[in-house]
Amino acid sequence: MTDAELLQQCHTVIPGHRARAPAAMFAAMAEWCETHQIAHDVYGDGALIEAFEDKVARLLGFEAAVFCISGTMAQVTALRLGCEDRDSRLVALHPTSHILVHEKSNYQLFGHFNMVQAGDRHRPATEADLNAIPDRLGAVAIELPMREIGGQAPTWDELQAIKLHCRQRNAHLHMDGARLWEAAAGYGRSVTEIAAGFDSVYVSLYKGIGGLGGAMLAGSRDLIARAAESFRRQGGNVIHRSPYVVAAAMQFDQRLAAMPALFRRTQWLYQLLRDFPALRVNPAAPQANMLHLHLPVGRERALAIRNQLAEQHGIWMFGRASNAALPDTSVVELYVGDNLASLPDDKVRAAFALFEGALRTSVTITP
Repeated sequence: MTDAELLQQCHTVIPGHRARAPAAMFAAMAEWCETHQIAHDVYGDGALIEAFEDKVARLLGFEAAVFCISGTMAQVTALRLGCEDRDSRLVALHPTSHILVHEKSNYQLFGHFNMVQAGDRHRPATEADLNAIPDRLGAVAIELPMREIGGQAPTWDELQAIKLHCRQRNAHLHMDGARLWEAAAGYGRSVTEIAAGFDSVYVSLYKGIGGLGGAMLAGSRDLIARAAESFRRQGGNVIHRSPYVVAAAMQFDQRLAAMPALFRRTQWLYQLLRDFPALRVNPAAPQANMLHLHLPVGRERALAIRNQLAEQHGIWMFGRASNAALPDTSVVELYVGDNLASLPDDKVRAAFALFEGALRTSVTITP
């Protein structure tokens, strides 16, 4: 049985948002389009997409924003353009940057820019990490929050120091804001405050928002005009962006409004996890509505336990698992979304009790 089939049969799902089946999603989109009399854009020209781009730009405090078919395309484009403006092809990236970990060396193979790593892979980059780089940087990328280290983010004061450092150094400061909406609740600040001082910001339209896909890139009017042209040259000029925009726009305000409650649920979960010492949490205190659990079993055993819980108890504890640094240990990610928020406290506690029990014994679970 595939992971998707196992997940489908579970009645108790811990991580993420409730996924709508395609028919339900398309029906909701159709109803929203009918209610708001939505017409297709044509190559990005249209009332809906232009209004939504403007809304995101204003929310982030920028002059303009443009839809992009993927964050992969948006980020390397923003960094390349920032480097062009400063006549340096060198970009500082954290060792866990999505560009390095998940994008198959696209920045290098397509000649976008050169890269130097900044910081320790187990903690957010600091101003001191940037200051230790003697080279003339064209750009710096900061992810807020940082998925690969459990949703950590720089402290507010450290983030302001990074902004000042880049301004004084004349380096383009770009934010990987795939989960910026989540970071706002952790900081207790508006996304406008967080984005202030950045030269460009990428945000996802499907991760925390729950859309079908796509991204927005925000920045100055000049930068965004050049980025839009670059997207066309890279093959991102799809004739109708309206399906992606509708899927995001119809629930955008609702998703953003829910973020503080999801962060409070994450704080509650941290309190609960104190009763399950076999599950070690990173970061030590929540900084967004996501976290990592370090498990005392290897990746394959962790996945086997997950599948047994799904098959025998209808409980889905996590999605992916990764091997950790120490032998026979692994790391799993939890995103606190609609699923956990809607579950009764006692059901969550019972699920984690079963999970920890299976980890401690590492034997076949019996119903």
